[in-house]
Amino acid sequence: MELELKRPICFFDLETTGTDITKDRVVEISILKVFPNGNRESKTWLVNPERPIPPQVVAIHGISDEKVANEPTFKELSKQIHNMIKDSDLAGYNSDRFDIPLLAEELLRADVDFDMKNRVSVDVQTIFHKMEKRTLEAAYKFYCDKELKNAHSAEADTTATYEVLKAQLERYDELKNDIKSLSEFTKRKDSADFAGFVVYNKNREEVFSFGKHKGKKVEDVMEEEPGYFGWLLNADFPLSTKKVLTSIKLRKLNNKLN
Repeated sequence: MELELKRPICFFDLETTGTDITKDRVVEISILKVFPNGNRESKTWLVNPERPIPPQVVAIHGISDEKVANEPTFKELSKQIHNMIKDSDLAGYNSDRFDIPLLAEELLRADVDFDMKNRVSVDVQTIFHKMEKRTLEAAYKFYCDKELKNAHSAEADTTATYEVLKAQLERYDELKNDIKSLSEFTKRKDSADFAGFVVYNKNREEVFSFGKHKGKKVEDVMEEEPGYFGWLLNADFPLSTKKVLTSIKLRKLNNKLN
């Protein structure tokens, strides 16, 4: 089965220095772009993270400091990467919780304005967990009857994720071959930012999902406790979260002026 696409979709995978979205960096990125006519385009880059890669992480993906010492930085690659994905929906394995938030951080650090306003994402892991609850290697064996060689290589994981999604569509009649529908199926929560610190309530109003103001409207907190906004901007929160909070503050200011 081939995907029914209205626009391109980019399957991608990141190998990184760790799992902290705010602090860690990309060391490898692979993108498989699938077009509505079935054509495919693939690119993989090794990335110099400009910091040491912990030995325990090297043991997982095999990418050492020496391997990336002479590779370009993410900032140097950022325009190529953004040009490849800017017209596309996104898909990955655990991508909604990790890969997309970390990619957004890297792009924003490189001064590339990135958001998901005019696109959707499909997290293949969520489909798998809702249906079978296993790992990518198990998913590849279960759905495609293939062994995943070079697991934790960004390129191998990206290709496997693409093949798994197609096999999931073959297997489950309740899954609609439509990217927007798959995005809704894989969405865990309705977030305003990539990391999920700001979410929408039932009235589509931004509320905090953490801390002492959990469940409170962001606009109300800014009005009642203006110092909290300053603390958030100076604290160790993702750039995408700070961007959303700044946008809300500017919107509120504009509403007052008007």
